[in-house]
Amino acid sequence: MVDVARTNTLERVARVLAGEEASINAHGSSSSAGDEVDAAWRDRIDDAVAVLKTLREPDEEMARAGDPAMWLSMIEAALACEDEVRGGGASPA
Repeated sequence: MVDVARTNTLERVARVLAGEEASINAHGSSSSAGDEVDAAWRDRIDDAVAVLKTLREPDEEMARAGDPAMWLSMIEAALACEDEVRGGGASPA
């Protein structure tokens, strides 16, 4: 069975992008970037939307691995939550 995330995909992508900017594990300088990510992830929502829009069409390997129509539906569902995410988002786990 596959685990299902509790946090919206759009928010998770925005948090990863914010973390890339802040965390020493990526391109930042903070060894503990959680507070910085909490403060900055909403500023990365537009970037997260762009990433998900790019992923709407699966590549050939992805299409062979699963159902491209299902993939598109899943990405569209993540994008449909944009207003909700911009309005507040989930609390960090």
